This record gives sequence, structure tokens and C-alpha cells, in this order.
Amino acid sequence: MRIYSTDTVEKVGEEIELAGWVDARRDHGKLIFIDLRDKNGIVQLVFNAKDENLWKVASELRPEWVVRVKGKAAKRPGNMVNDDIETGKVEISVSELEVLTKAETPPFEIGTDGYDVNEEVRMKYRYIDLRRKRMKDNLKKRAEVIKFIRNFFAEREFVEIETPNISKSTPEGARDYLVPSRQYPGKFYALPQSPQQYKQLLMVAGVEKYFQIVRCFRDEDTR
Repeated sequence: MRIYSTDTVEKVGEEIELAGWVDARRDHGKLIFIDLRDKNGIVQLVFNAKDENLWKVASELRPEWVVRVKGKAAKRPGNMVNDDIETGKVEISVSELEVLTKAETPPFEIGTDGYDVNEEVRMKYRYIDLRRKRMKDNLKKRAEVIKFIRNFFAEREFVEIETPNISKSTPEGARDYLVPSRQYPGKFYALPQSPQQYKQLLMVAGVEKYFQIVRCFRDEDTR
């Protein structure tokens, strides 16, 4: 059964199966080291030149190829321990390798923070940019913050509500985003810039304690 990279620290001495992306490749002559990346992190794979068929396939691996491997989890030699990652004390001696999907060379490095990459290029290849650790950490942190907010209010008997995303246009400081009406040609809905009118409706209705993780739409510069 497949496990995740971070589970390998508890599997030393056992035969395991992993799958993920090739994050980096290092050829040291008789040994090839592959950093395998999955949703939990990175773990080091080791290929020995004694197995010629396995060695041949491993030598062709490139970044972002998707692979499945089987092998034995072992402790790294003391001089090869990497304390910067959770799996830095283990490595996988690979006995089976299957290439699930090949990939073209990515347009930029994924192992960096990405600040040095042109933003337009990052947006064009957003599905690749989102693979980098910083972006994943941002998504996880956002989810943690929203979960904290929801739990905080729910414990205090607040009701989570959702207000409509389209409504009649109301005079505000910024320009409206308009949505044409299919049933009424020439008429438009507006994406609300703020949901105060709906909140006032709830107050009049006697809903005393409520909250909303709201999306507001404002036609402004990206400031």
C-alpha cells in the first residue's frame, strides 16, 4: 500500500511504496539520488548502478515526472543527514520504478520561493507555480485561519450566513462589476462591493449573532 513521504520515518527497515513528482535529480556516478515530492514533503530515493535496468530508467528521470517506486526504507549515513527536512534521516533504496507520466521541462524552478520569477509567467503556468512549497504553505495557512474564525464564532453561538453574489446595483465609491441578465436583455446585476444591506436585513429580522467569510468585488486597481 502506498504511503506518504513523511510516513517513511516510521518505516525504517520495511519495504514500502511511494508515488509523487521528481523534485530533483543528482547523479554521483555509481549512485543516483532522486528527491521525490508528494503532498506531505520530500524524501530521498537511492538507485544503485548494480541493477542495470533500474539504473537506466533512473538516469532518464527529469523534474516533474510522476513516478511510483517500491523499496526499503533505511537510515541515512551520518554525514548525509539533512536536518532541514522531516525525512532528512531516512532514504529509500529503490527496487522497483514505474514512470507514470513524463513532463516537459518546467518554465521555472519550483524548489525556490518564486520571488525571482516574472509574475505574468507564474500566472500563465499557475498549475505549476502552485506546486512550490511556499504557495502550498500559504493555502494551508489560509485554511487554518478560516477554520479558527469559524470555530471561534461557532463556539459562541454565532450563525454563519451567506449573502447573494449578485444583486441590484447600489451607489458606492468604486465602479461595479456588472453581470448581464439572460431573462431581461439590457438589464444587469451587480456583484456587491459590500454586503451591508443584507446584514441590515438580518438585524431587522432579529438574527442577533451572525458572521460571514465574505467575497467583495470592487473594480479598482490591484492596490
